[in-house]
Amino acid sequence: MFTVDRTKRNRLIVALEMCDVTYHATVRSARGHYSNALFGLIMNVVYVAIFILALYVTMSIMGWRSNMLHGDFVLFLMSGVMGYMTFNKTMRAVYGAEGPTSAMMMHAPMNSFVAIASAALSALYIQMFSVIVVLFVYHVGFKPVEIADPPFALFMVLTAWIFGISVGLVLMALRPWMPKLAPILMLIIGRVNIFASGKMILGNSLSFAKLKLFDWNPLFHIIDQMRGAIFLNYTPRNSEVSYIYEVTFALIVIGMMGEFFSRKHVSRSWFAH
Repeated sequence: MFTVDRTKRNRLIVALEMCDVTYHATVRSARGHYSNALFGLIMNVVYVAIFILALYVTMSIMGWRSNMLHGDFVLFLMSGVMGYMTFNKTMRAVYGAEGPTSAMMMHAPMNSFVAIASAALSALYIQMFSVIVVLFVYHVGFKPVEIADPPFALFMVLTAWIFGISVGLVLMALRPWMPKLAPILMLIIGRVNIFASGKMILGNSLSFAKLKLFDWNPLFHIIDQMRGAIFLNYTPRNSEVSYIYEVTFALIVIGMMGEFFSRKHVSRSWFAH
């Protein structure tokens, strides 16, 4: 008698309500474990800056700078860090999104799509904010930043984000069925990509034998294409955009099918102690 009739609502109203729920869920996800959202953003910026500084010092001490392309070495490192961290943070955020047995799913407007979308959007927001702040500080305080093709460079950052979503979806679908194995797989993927992403290596400088260690990884292609957009004198020869989206699309389909199957069969009693 006192329930709301949802069948007569206009589709536009339903869409606006979904956007509103997604927005609030995104804000909640972006805040993370911090009580202050701004503090969480600042901590991520500091983490990115420390990561870049650590790579700069390490590669300078090892004498690897001479093997890189002619251009701004810090931008070279930033391109690798931006691609890797955008992928890694997004994968972790989507994997950790609210599942079908979560208490949040007890609220009527909430569903799996909103949970996944809000987790992915919060990761993108945090990473884009960090990238803009780090680039601004470097541009103003150290050296003017010059990017040959800014739109394509941004497109590659978004591509790393979409690839992170696809991998996170697959791991999220595995989580109810393999609760111990799924986090281990996520950890392995993150650790392997520290090296296999090629963020410290120039794609065109690799021999055929060494290239086989990296070209299977879409993240390597993303970072290499991003460097082609950033540096005017660098044209990627060993990476392709089409390969990235072929793998990403396949993983998204597998992840969505797995998430749908898990949502229909998972039970809250599985996780009872």
